[in-house]
Amino acid sequence: MQIGELAERTGLSIRTLRHYDEIGLLRPSARSEGGFRLYTLDDESRLLLIRRMKPLGYSLEQMGELLAVVDGLEVDPSDETLRARLADIRTEARERREELRRKAAAADEFVAQLEAR
Repeated sequence: MQIGELAERTGLSIRTLRHYDEIGLLRPSARSEGGFRLYTLDDESRLLLIRRMKPLGYSLEQMGELLAVVDGLEVDPSDETLRARLADIRTEARERREELRRKAAAADEFVAQLEAR
């Protein structure tokens, strides 16, 4: 699929996708004869993983690190160093999710207070 379709399917802007390509976070799988970026369903899945990290406050650098770990484990699923790093990332993601849950609960309380007035 071309960049516009991927943007539409994922809810991200074409500008964001181009930026991700420029910094190496998500490279298109191919290019057309005319030079247009072409993406696969695997690219879409990778992009959705990136998108899911955003609400948890991961930096682009941290996203790249996670993707490098995932890519490394695809090459060598038995790599214990990468497995340990993935476990650390998983723990950190749970902690970030819990912090986000606490913030959402506080926001719910605030909205409830405003509605009670």
